[in-house]
Amino acid sequence: MVAQATTNSPGKSALILLAGWLVPGAGHLLLRHRVRALLLFLSIVGMFSLGLAMQGKVYTPNTGDLLDMLGFVGDLGNGGLYLLSYLFGWGRVVVQIVVADYGTKFIVVSGLLNIIAAIDAYSLSTGRKRA
Repeated sequence: MVAQATTNSPGKSALILLAGWLVPGAGHLLLRHRVRALLLFLSIVGMFSLGLAMQGKVYTPNTGDLLDMLGFVGDLGNGGLYLLSYLFGWGRVVVQIVVADYGTKFIVVSGLLNIIAAIDAYSLSTGRKRA
């Protein structure tokens, strides 16, 4: 069964974008794409969790180094996961082993994937993209 493309109001589309950024897969869930939402949620939360398990670093704002600022933008893409890591102090480590460097990359890539997923949900909600 193929879902029909519908055009939502700009306010609802913005809500879908914000929800998709805040909680991985939530934008697709609001559009009733349950399987896609579950796959995105598991993939993004899984990558973020694996990154933390490998002692990866979560970047903080205003570090001054260009690569750290870009890493922060990628991490910020995790939405609610980034906010939780900031509140609970997850990922505040000094990277000392190679595995931790890979973990840091997992965290950044999960944020970038979350941004792509949120924009995809927004495009579906505006009708620019078909399911």
